Amino acid sequence: MSAATPRNIVISSANGLRACSKAMDMLRSGADTLDAVIAGVNIIELDPKDHSVGYGGLPNEEGVVELDACVMHGPTRRCGSVASIRNIKTPSLVAKAVMEQTDHIMIVGDGALKFAREMGFEETSLLTDESRIAWLVWKRSLRDPAGHNNWGPGLDSPPAKAPIAELKQFFPEATEDTLAWAWSVAVHPPKGTINCLALNTRGEMSGTTTTSGLAWKIAGRVGDSPLIGAGCYVDQDVGAAGSTGRGEENIRIAGGHTIVENMRHGMPPKEACLDALKRVARNFDSDRNRLAAIDINFYALRRDGEHAGATLWNSRRPDGTWSKTYSVNDGGESRLEPCVYLYEKKA
Repeated sequence: MSAATPRNIVISSANGLRACSKAMDMLRSGADTLDAVIAGVNIIELDPKDHSVGYGGLPNEEGVVELDACVMHGPTRRCGSVASIRNIKTPSLVAKAVMEQTDHIMIVGDGALKFAREMGFEETSLLTDESRIAWLVWKRSLRDPAGHNNWGPGLDSPPAKAPIAELKQFFPEATEDTLAWAWSVAVHPPKGTINCLALNTRGEMSGTTTTSGLAWKIAGRVGDSPLIGAGCYVDQDVGAAGSTGRGEENIRIAGGHTIVENMRHGMPPKEACLDALKRVARNFDSDRNRLAAIDINFYALRRDGEHAGATLWNSRRPDGTWSKTYSVNDGGESRLEPCVYLYEKKA
């Protein structure tokens, strides 16, 4: 492993350009690495237009937004997390409070909300108008074997129109773009998350992962994001790693810990991530037909500043750029870099 002098660097998932910029500004001002990455992801948690994290996240099947997050602080080797927490916009900050204010690591569900209240966090509804429309559109997309849905227009209604035209009747205040998006996420539930990892000039590292989880999930479902060693893992003697995408597959291989251990044994970040992806593929007998339905991404930052983003599937856009990327800030403007990949999907 390289003994290069540490430097300020922040990496994140593709939705983390603003998070990387904020975190870098804080690192330059001397802020703790954990405070920096949390402040970065708070921007996304508070953005109602990002429907995969925090406020505005897509809800569970009951129409309730449930959030998960974890934090890990390299200098003290401490960590904290919350899962299935409702009505709190910034679960990453609650996870930090668990780390700092309790002798526990994870608090979940009603207990997590009660703890957040006691810590002074403001309670508010996380369901925005757009997310509510998307949830109702999803309910209309469900069909029994005969093609019937009690949330549809009724058996006695006139013949159905095209999906968007029909939806416009029920949601006249929504734009066609919003309805097209709502139909898309109803049919193809997104997973989305944000992971953010930071290194400073003192060689200190921290990481956080925060999410609203799989859209339309069963109430109480928890993915990899709040699990130390899966959604995020930091050992600043070696490096840090995190993940976005299908949490169930990451949990099965303890991806964050696996990648850091790979780096401990000499693998560069790129190879460490690809090895984790191979473990995911192995669980499906490397059957590309079965794997085609899976979206999972890993991010790794080594203690010397070398980094990588990796994805199970990548594809080239018509302009030749790669569709799967990750965010990087090493002192200038935040930028997207292409993820290495295990398999390539043809456009």
